[in-house]
Parts: sequence; C-alpha cells; structure tokens
Amino acid sequence: MTIYSLYIYDRHCACVYYQDWHRTIRPKTAVEGGMLPAVYAPVYPSTNPGDASYSNRNTLSSSSGIVVAVNDDGPRTPLPTQTFSPVAQQPPQQTSSLSFDEEAKLVYGVVLSLRNMIKKLSGKDEQFVNYQTSTYKLHLYETLSGYKFVMLSDPNADSLRFVLRQIYSGPFLEYVVRNPLVEMDSRERGIDNEYFRMSTDRLVRGLTVFQ
Repeated sequence: MTIYSLYIYDRHCACVYYQDWHRTIRPKTAVEGGMLPAVYAPVYPSTNPGDASYSNRNTLSSSSGIVVAVNDDGPRTPLPTQTFSPVAQQPPQQTSSLSFDEEAKLVYGVVLSLRNMIKKLSGKDEQFVNYQTSTYKLHLYETLSGYKFVMLSDPNADSLRFVLRQIYSGPFLEYVVRNPLVEMDSRERGIDNEYFRMSTDRLVRGLTVFQ
C-alpha cells in the first residue's frame, strides 16, 4: 500500500498543513497570496529563501512578533569549494499543472461536496469517511473542532481513518494544540513546525502498511 499525501484544513476551510511521501508529480508553487505561510515551505511563493515569515527552524517568535530566540551562528570553518561531477545531472522532477493553492481548494471541494451529498441522501447519521477512484483513494477524519485531516493513498488501500486519528491524537495535540507558538485559527498562518512534521513523518513511516 502506498500513501501519497496529507492535507489538514481548519474550520475556516483553509489548508493549514501539507506533507507528502510517494508523490511522483510535485506540486507547483502557489500564486502570491494563494496560501498561508507555514503550510508547506517548498511551494510557498516567497521571493526570499531565508524569509523568517515562513521558517521556524532557526527563529521562534511570539504572537506579538517579538523574537524569542534566534540561531544566527555562522559557519566556524570555511565551506568546501563546490566541485562539479562529470556525471550528467538528473532531469528535473515533473511538476503538477495546478498551483498548490488550486490543488488544495479542489481537494477540499471534493470532500465538502461528497460529505454534503451523503448527508442529504442518507441522513445526518451517515458519515463520509473515504471514496475511491481508479488512481487514488481519499480518506477523511474530521474533529469536533472542525479540523479535517485528508489523506490520499493508492486505490487498493484499506481505510486509513485510524491513521488520521493517530496523527490527531498524537503529533497534532502534542506539537500544535499544546504549542504556544502555533496560532491556531489565526487565518494568517498555517500550523507547520519542525517537531510536528518530523513526528508525523515518523508515525506514517512506522506503519506496517507503509511502503
């Protein structure tokens, strides 16, 4: 079984976190203003690679904007001179035709449409937990606070709702909800931070169903 990607949406319908594993076509950089910072660094439309508004690896800032800690230690030894290998460079990885912000909106639109359709056809007691196409399977776990955890896998996978529940009850509660530096429901930033990303990655890769 192959797990492709994970999306997390807040109760304002905004994508606040993204992570992938076996995705062959990389997401395209989002358009300016199309996504929140602190969602997924490689597709954030920042013109400055060292922009502190996204990265929280070396800088911790409070909600008031005051810098709490900064790691500005420079290299203490000269960096090695870059050498060029005679081996031909690998071709660039293929990217999606959709920008990441459009992709995230489409995923959320599918979830919302199918959930509403199931409620209308089957009643309020029925829950939408997954659906399958010929190329992928979508899994959904929704919390009482309105956060939606969406995971994409290969179509032959069993239900992964238990995995999404583990992510919520483990890394999400520990490194997002209980993290005073994460502004939940701010409508201005996502929830990405190094500890949450590493913990989620370790949890997913440790699954017996992960390939």
